[in-house]
Amino acid sequence: MIQVGYIGLGNIGKPMCATLIKNGASAGLKVSVYDVMPDPVAEMVALGATAAASVRDVAERCDLIGVCVRDDKDVESLLYGDEGLFARGREGSVIAIHSTVLRTNLLRWAKDAQAHSMSVIDAPITGGAAGAADGTLCIMVGATEAALEKAMPMFEPTSKRVVRGGDVGAGIVLKLANNLITYAAFTAVSEGVALIKKAGLSPDDLYAVGDVNGVITPSAKQFITGREGLLAGCTEEQMQEFFGPFAGLGEKDLDHALALCEELDLELPATKTVRKHIRQTFLKGQS
Repeated sequence: MIQVGYIGLGNIGKPMCATLIKNGASAGLKVSVYDVMPDPVAEMVALGATAAASVRDVAERCDLIGVCVRDDKDVESLLYGDEGLFARGREGSVIAIHSTVLRTNLLRWAKDAQAHSMSVIDAPITGGAAGAADGTLCIMVGATEAALEKAMPMFEPTSKRVVRGGDVGAGIVLKLANNLITYAAFTAVSEGVALIKKAGLSPDDLYAVGDVNGVITPSAKQFITGREGLLAGCTEEQMQEFFGPFAGLGEKDLDHALALCEELDLELPATKTVRKHIRQTFLKGQS
């Protein structure tokens, strides 16, 4: 029996954890879950997980721990302190950070983990909630080969592919590059649709062209059609409620990508432009 912990049951974390519970049972995984909200914990318990009373409970119980929380600050709060994963965790345990965070923080966390005879690895994911639910995520990993091998029983039940980019920090670089491409595509399709509408044409015809030549990805099409549908019937306040949090995540991810570029002395001017306009892409489109 392999003791696995999962912390963070949000938009991606909950379906990913549910898949881990369902697909991991045959591989001998026993999953303990923790979240500050009780309802998603109860849902996971109904699927066969054990509810952990605290972060400390997860740390003391589990050899493999997945963390899928919102941002760097949330991860930091789980790792440190007298009741945190570092202070209470098992020797030799592996903590996989699924959240999109700064590479500098990952490197610091990994170094501090070594002082506690643990491993922190980066394991950001792509595939969305749907991929999390059907077990077809791609997990981008930064870890030693030994740490990845140890973590694989936790990754295999939820993923279609695991890509190791190198040692700690490599996974988040892959994720940030993937995300800046995604947000650039969203922005490009948004402006293409604006041009089509302004000229009196139907966006459906643009989508038909994109279906043939692949310029418009399925995720970009899904995003834009969903946004256009909401814009047709929602107030500005409602758009802020529905799409505002996703716009905030886009801003965070692009800020992280640009911070990494600054560290590497790399200029990405198009990404800077996308960052400047990403909130409008999510909330308003082009008038």
